[in-house]
Amino acid sequence: MDHILDWDKELFLYLNGLSTGNWDQFWLFVTKIENWIPLYILFFLLFWKKLSRKKALISTISTVTLMGVTLGITSLVKNYVTRIRPSNEPNLKGLVRVLQDTIDFSFFSGHSAVSFAVSVFVILVLKKHTKWIWLVLIWPFLFALSRIFVGVHYPSDLLVGAIVGISLAIISKRILRTIV
Repeated sequence: MDHILDWDKELFLYLNGLSTGNWDQFWLFVTKIENWIPLYILFFLLFWKKLSRKKALISTISTVTLMGVTLGITSLVKNYVTRIRPSNEPNLKGLVRVLQDTIDFSFFSGHSAVSFAVSVFVILVLKKHTKWIWLVLIWPFLFALSRIFVGVHYPSDLLVGAIVGISLAIISKRILRTIV
């Protein structure tokens, strides 16, 4: 396990070190949740445009519920695992480009989990109605990557967050199928 954690730190330091000052404002914009609210609104509008009223309502409620459940699970795991963020890791001081500091724990990434959960759920709901819906996946990849460039997550935090989010989206879609 130590070998995996060492590899994770090395990969983080490499990727974090690729960022230059020219991109700082971009990554700071991408990493802020509130900047993605228009995308969530677009998802809900697509539900209401492409689906029946009943399916749109249930899909909207399911998306909001999925976000809450994902955040709840993330919080429980973070407080159980208590992995220190790279920006707060004493052994990495001076090695990490820190653009955003936060005091809570790192494993696993809530940004990654929620963005992948919502994106995959939206894709599963709308794939028969919208050809380009797969482009939605650009969002969680950028969102997750931003967490490395601002200095607050290791790659494994993002990978596990993505796996959890995708899994919860699939489970939510299966539950939705039994309702609608």
